[in-house]
Amino acid sequence: MRKRIKKYLLIICGLFYVALGIIGVVLPILPTTPFLILALACFASSSPCFHQMLLNNRWFGKALQQWEESRTITHTTKFKAMLLIVVTFALSIAVLHKNLQLQLTLLLLGSILLAFMWRLKEVRVIKIRVNDK
Repeated sequence: MRKRIKKYLLIICGLFYVALGIIGVVLPILPTTPFLILALACFASSSPCFHQMLLNNRWFGKALQQWEESRTITHTTKFKAMLLIVVTFALSIAVLHKNLQLQLTLLLLGSILLAFMWRLKEVRVIKIRVNDK
């Protein structure tokens, strides 16, 4: 009985984290990747079906597979995420030009997110071209 309750709680938490990750795609304050990694961990222990759905997703499945295998992200993914953080937070700060307190809060949150991203291990993907003659 306890195993079933734990399984369903992990599934609910995983779905909740997926929802937060999806919301994070459009909201600059909410980071997408950490929530999807948490969802992946929840589903790994509770639902092989949902776990595979995340790993096979065409938008972020490859990055999650890499994270699960080596706890790393590609240099390109890291660069794009950091660029997105800078652009979205800069736009948000510009929109709130009359509210210094909110601007400073956004600046702090953006800095924390950038520090988190900076610390993630990365791998460089080298593409090798083979010329067939």
